[in-house]
Amino acid sequence: MTAPTRLIYLFDPQCGWCYGAAVVMERLLERAEHDVQLVPTGLFAGEGAFAMNDGFAAHAWAADQRIARLTGQPFSDAYRDGVLGNREWRVDSGPATLALTAVRLTEPTREFAALHALQRARYVEGRNNADPAIVASVLESLDLADAARRFHAQDDELITSNQARIAEGKAWMRRVGANGVPTLVVSDEKGARVVNSSALYGDVDTLESALKVNV
Repeated sequence: MTAPTRLIYLFDPQCGWCYGAAVVMERLLERAEHDVQLVPTGLFAGEGAFAMNDGFAAHAWAADQRIARLTGQPFSDAYRDGVLGNREWRVDSGPATLALTAVRLTEPTREFAALHALQRARYVEGRNNADPAIVASVLESLDLADAARRFHAQDDELITSNQARIAEGKAWMRRVGANGVPTLVVSDEKGARVVNSSALYGDVDTLESALKVNV
């Protein structure tokens, strides 16, 4: 029996392009022939976080419209007005990333579902997924009670694991020469290769074809 293809999915929960890729990644995760590991890069966490500003808001909205056309993913008026239009909120993926690590430690098979729910909270519902209270409520809405508890408590194992995952994500970015997220990497005995990013915004069969090119 052929071993599953190992795939590394590099992402950030406040990346609009990652939200766009969620459609095809969800389909890919349903296929048993792939071993997909989600690895956050901390793009907008820690030193990468910043206060929302007019320039970033305009850039993000323009990109979001392109993502919507490519993937069909919705970007609501609530998001445009309440998130991009709010100068008191920050672009900060730290809390969401920590929450996803809590899910990885408690119910790892549900991490992608939690990621997509956190993305929808931002891009569809117009909620601040940089707010720990909002992040916790998303986990609780998914019945991820243990993950929500650990996210609230922020125990040493959670903090250490989260730091290690972000460090791993940054290491993968350097290793494959990636300039941004999302990035999907095929990793096997032949080495590590980046899948053409355009394949992340089509259908799953197109992505499968792109994976075969890299095998």
